Amino acid sequence: MFRLASILYSLISTSLAGTGVIAVLAAGYGTLIPILAAAAAGFVLALPVSWYVARQIYS
Repeated sequence: MFRLASILYSLISTSLAGTGVIAVLAAGYGTLIPILAAAAAGFVLALPVSWYVARQIYS
């Protein structure tokens, strides 16, 4: 299951990070720190999401 979760993580993390960056830019924050924080939050949030999706696929 770890293998599937890691493959899913590569897809989910980029999607969540990109969504976060777009949301930050749409909110009017165009500096480096908010953009990096949104991208990092997307990558961190993708860990439990990819594990959950992999568990649902296996069961």
